[in-house]
Amino acid sequence: MALGYVFGFAIDWEAIPRATSRANMPLFVMITVLDKLLFFLVWGVIQALAIRQLVEPVGIRKVLAVKGGSELVRTVNNSLADAVFFYGVSQLVAGRLAAVIAVAGVPFGTHFAVLLLQATLALVWLPGGVRANPEVFGAVVFGWSCVLAIGVASALGIWRRLAERTGLARWWARVTLRQLAPFVAMFIAFAAFDVLIQGLASRAFGIDIPWIELMARIPVLYLAIALPSLGNFGIREIAWSNLFADYGSREELIAFALWTNTVFLLMHVGIGMLFVRRAIELSREVRRARREGDSVPEPFLREGADR
Repeated sequence: MALGYVFGFAIDWEAIPRATSRANMPLFVMITVLDKLLFFLVWGVIQALAIRQLVEPVGIRKVLAVKGGSELVRTVNNSLADAVFFYGVSQLVAGRLAAVIAVAGVPFGTHFAVLLLQATLALVWLPGGVRANPEVFGAVVFGWSCVLAIGVASALGIWRRLAERTGLARWWARVTLRQLAPFVAMFIAFAAFDVLIQGLASRAFGIDIPWIELMARIPVLYLAIALPSLGNFGIREIAWSNLFADYGSREELIAFALWTNTVFLLMHVGIGMLFVRRAIELSREVRRARREGDSVPEPFLREGADR
């Protein structure tokens, strides 16, 4: 629906070339490619570290190979790509549910918490406060409502009973706050980088968005692009053109989001094509090795931390 609305009604296609002509496209493309590469590597390493520290010492390069293969599916849908990645990870650790929880729950939960704190702090400093920034306030209220709901469920023992039923109680009891602290630190650094890289990309496109506005609204953008869409097309354009309407024309903002999605799409295809064959081979070799009791094979990536 969002895709049809944006491409059929919202975009003035004659204005897109004019908006693009004012951008420094080589610089914009370079920054956006760097954004995607670092996003892929940072998330892959963090998810691998979550498995290594909380479940079992799986090689970082194995996780990156599986994640790289799933990027091809990301051209269609983010959630579907994540599901493919989680399935691939479960194969690396003999289907252990704890690994899927570690690779999904710990990074995503930590990132959610950092983004919530980021938006909450930024809301205090935004010009106009709550009244002038209802979309940020709404996202903050939604986020803290989720935290409250999780806290209530924990107080009622719902998570404990769920862990017992799924066989995760013993694993969860071994997870400590000290083990989770490094992930919080990594995502704080990643959040700062995210604001910086998107600010640089928008400036290269000729859109000067204040840093505090980016800090406040990037978490809202993440909530928006979590909605199902075809490669984030439609959703990102709507979100950018509304969240940052005070800092550029509608055509400029839509053009920026459209070109961002296009570069990301090409990057998904490129990363996916680089890894998908090896990811499939690794999955087959892992199943064969576990059946025969051999050691799990290594993918072609070489990572010093795995030695």
